[in-house]
Amino acid sequence: MGSISWADLCRGVRRSAIPTLQAQEVIEVTGRDRRIDPEFEEVYRVGVLDGESWEMFAQVAEVAFDAEGNLYVFDGTAGLMNSGGVRLMRSGELRVLVFDAAGRFVREFGSSGGGPGEFNQPMGFAVLRDGTVVVSDVGHRAYQLFNASGDFQRMVRADEGPDAVAISADAIQPDPRGGAVFAGGSVGLTVRSGGGGSAASPTSRPVLRVGLDGEAVHADTVVKGWLPPRGNLDDLVSNDAPAQVRDMLGSMAMPTVLEPRLLVGILPDGGIVHSDSSAYALKITPPDGRQVARIIQRPLLPEPVTPEIEREYEEAGMPGGGPRRMMFVRGTTEGNRPPVEAAFDIERKYYHEIPVLRGLATTWDGRIWVQRRGEEPESDGPIDVLTAEGAYVGTYAVGATEMPDAFGPDGLAAFIERDELDVPRVVVRRLPAEVR
Repeated sequence: MGSISWADLCRGVRRSAIPTLQAQEVIEVTGRDRRIDPEFEEVYRVGVLDGESWEMFAQVAEVAFDAEGNLYVFDGTAGLMNSGGVRLMRSGELRVLVFDAAGRFVREFGSSGGGPGEFNQPMGFAVLRDGTVVVSDVGHRAYQLFNASGDFQRMVRADEGPDAVAISADAIQPDPRGGAVFAGGSVGLTVRSGGGGSAASPTSRPVLRVGLDGEAVHADTVVKGWLPPRGNLDDLVSNDAPAQVRDMLGSMAMPTVLEPRLLVGILPDGGIVHSDSSAYALKITPPDGRQVARIIQRPLLPEPVTPEIEREYEEAGMPGGGPRRMMFVRGTTEGNRPPVEAAFDIERKYYHEIPVLRGLATTWDGRIWVQRRGEEPESDGPIDVLTAEGAYVGTYAVGATEMPDAFGPDGLAAFIERDELDVPRVVVRRLPAEVR
């Protein structure tokens, strides 16, 4: 093993001299937590029970900053919901509100509708450094772009054809270099290529860099996150299900409960950090690279899923829990025959262990914030702060702070909260230098 410097010892970092695939650098961080306190300075807060229309929020879906420190609040009258890992905009209005670095209201824009610049099933939101707002709009099959003044600029539409890039229904993240967003990550039902039980199943969850400089969407795969094996849906339904339904389900696979999420963060230079397994492993891909160059590990192990955990999970009514779930399928038929409709139970399968990590985000200065799981399978635990080089900064204890919902310049961080009357608000705080 190579020598360990005094600086490495002080940081609690050990560098492995064992070569790995693609000459990856493996950094193992100490397993002992070093506590840090959330000494955050509150800058301002917006959102009240009764006031002007711009300060009364309905359902804050996301928040973001631009390079000037302006805060963008994506507020919907019904808001976003999650269904099996798929983000859905329920019926209602969506508006974008902008506040300056001191919390003063600047402008709002956006409304629902079918025309250019109007929102029709918006799914993801991002703000580029220059204030360009990007909305992935599944209803329009396009990314809609608005300038820093809130004026609609143009749509970047999805092409037609089998190789077309779909508009992402996942969260999108801005490329700090401008001109693009990163999309992908969560995968609900997966479909075999070509259909049918003998076709190939996907083995990865891609993260795409979506260029926005043309009229049509073009994307490059920059990360291929690991996709855990899944069982086919036709193996999980009863034998009395219609044959046409079973044929259709034979090309689909259902995620397992507690399956490792693909967590993705974007570094200031455009590099990517991601986690795709149940272990504590952060994988760093350099900007415009395709291979992981560095892996940051902590010796924190996932917990095996036991029958007792499954039972507790089901009794607690966790999302996706329960031994069976009702599924409704409507399929097309040939000729004038009515569509095939079937409702049946499917058996839910559990992943074999509980992943260590639940969340990941990156700051504008390159820190990586990692949320570990808590005592319960779906509870939030401590938050680690590290650098992309593998230095361990410290850990916020359980309950000391929530993960910020957005990071900004000069240490700004925005938190979506609710007050004692359940009124939504956004609190902007400034982080100390060591964690920003």
